[in-house]
Amino acid sequence: MSGSCTLKHCGNKTYYCSVELTLQIIGGKWKPIIMYRLGDGGVLRFSEIRRSIPNITQKMLTQQLRELEADGVVSRKVHPQVPPRVDYSLTELGMSVMPVIESLCQWGKRYEQWAARGEGRAGAVTL
Repeated sequence: MSGSCTLKHCGNKTYYCSVELTLQIIGGKWKPIIMYRLGDGGVLRFSEIRRSIPNITQKMLTQQLRELEADGVVSRKVHPQVPPRVDYSLTELGMSVMPVIESLCQWGKRYEQWAARGEGRAGAVTL
């Protein structure tokens, strides 16, 4: 787990450790949820993703999908038809992150149970 803390560059990203780089790519409020939905649903249209994440705005979903696509995590396929149809899916790189996303989901479920037991106050933490 140790490593040097020197400034590094990867594409247009600047970071000091690989965790920081990872969080620049898949971190934030919406990216993990978008990835979870795509990993669970396979190929989805924009409107399907939006419906599966009720609190996200259209503008934010568009921005986050563009960033994930630029980082090679999400694939965007435009079908030449009228009206235009655009499908989104995880790339192979995106799929490689799914075990991490699924672990986060499982941890969240355990935390939810822990908090429901009233253990969210001061004291020992046993998840």
